[in-house]
Amino acid sequence: MELLVVIAIIGVLVGLLLPAVQAAREAMRRASCQNNLHQIGLALQNYHSAYRHFPPGAIEVRPQFPNGKQHAWSAFVLPFLEQASLAEQIDFGLPFDAPENEEAASTVLPGFLCPTTPRSEGTIQGRGASDYGGIYGQRITGRNDPPNGMMLHDRALAFRDVLDGSSHTVIVSEDAAFPDGQWINGRNLFDQAFSINQAPAFENDMRSFHVGGVMVLKVDGSVSFLTEQLDLEILAALCTRAGHDNANL
Repeated sequence: MELLVVIAIIGVLVGLLLPAVQAAREAMRRASCQNNLHQIGLALQNYHSAYRHFPPGAIEVRPQFPNGKQHAWSAFVLPFLEQASLAEQIDFGLPFDAPENEEAASTVLPGFLCPTTPRSEGTIQGRGASDYGGIYGQRITGRNDPPNGMMLHDRALAFRDVLDGSSHTVIVSEDAAFPDGQWINGRNLFDQAFSINQAPAFENDMRSFHVGGVMVLKVDGSVSFLTEQLDLEILAALCTRAGHDNANL
């Protein structure tokens, strides 16, 4: 009888401790994700220091360019993420999915992967995955035409272009486990159209597996956690560089 009581008590204690252990693990994963974005932010700042502008979001994106190279911002910043040797393996004069770029593209870079995102491998269709996408603009309050984000096609922006303020403008956000999430692929950017974590699976949008929100990187290099309850107009304002809407933030 006493043994059964002890076993019951142990069972209760385990039941009480398990949520706390899971919460601690998620806190560590969230901190790791935050650090990933912090390092990406430093890489973007150093890229800007070297070239006086940020990298373009993508170059020669298809189908506008039928045989476009379609390289992503996340490939351009590799030398500033201590991945200069990997960058040297990429032939930027050829498309991202050219056979000559296959080996480099298959490299899994932990700094582009949120540890909270469930996955069986670090690749998508054989190419290194990325859970972080560049912000092309927003479709919450308008058509995003012309695009008003920080990561554009075939155009490199600088601090001087951020009229809403660098601390009020998101440049990169989590977009976890999306189909085009490959660090070399120029489709590694999106315009925000839904509430956080509410987009349908086929849409690239702010999305994470963290409870209650998503990690974002702002132009000034700071990293924030945006909650799912964030007002849509404020979210839209954060995704634009020159919407003259920072007074609402």
